[in-house]
Amino acid sequence: MNKKEHWENVFKTKSLNEVSWYEPVPETSLAFLKESNIPKTAKIIDIGGGDSFLVDHLLKLGYTDITILDISESALNRAKQRLGKQANMVKWIVADAAIFLSPETYDFWHDRAAFHFLTEEESINNYIETTQKYLNKNGTLVIGTFSENGPQKCSGLDIKQYSEGSMANRFKAYFNRIKCIKSDHKTPFGTYQNFVFCCFKRK
Repeated sequence: MNKKEHWENVFKTKSLNEVSWYEPVPETSLAFLKESNIPKTAKIIDIGGGDSFLVDHLLKLGYTDITILDISESALNRAKQRLGKQANMVKWIVADAAIFLSPETYDFWHDRAAFHFLTEEESINNYIETTQKYLNKNGTLVIGTFSENGPQKCSGLDIKQYSEGSMANRFKAYFNRIKCIKSDHKTPFGTYQNFVFCCFKRK
């Protein structure tokens, strides 16, 4: 089963609250968005957004230019169904985050728990090249990954753990680190996953 087939199967067979990343209110992501103080007209992309609830909150806050990217079409379809008519206010892209070609550039790039699934150097480097290519100068990049105290696998797949230092080191060629924090995510199963979230500015 390749990567796309794996995620299509996950979203076709598991409901919202049967996956560990379920988060009705993405508080950490929303806090970084607020601190970044970007205008409501800013171009926002959520990488690996799938059927997460960040898009619901962005629409509620009045953001008008939102793109959701995910490798799984099933995940995006679930989000569209949940949003109903509001789904027409969002741009949807089915693509692999490490190799996608964007028709536009963005002011705010958000990624909660997609980057850490890239475990090969080529994929990691491709992703970083993609961020610098499609994020505007002075744009904001927010990435949340499993920390060194977090899980070593997710959804049956190996992941790559990061510390604040290793995350900053990965992106230092194109980005200045603004802030990194640790965050515990409580899963629907009552367990906790430790994340490191970092906010960067495009040089």
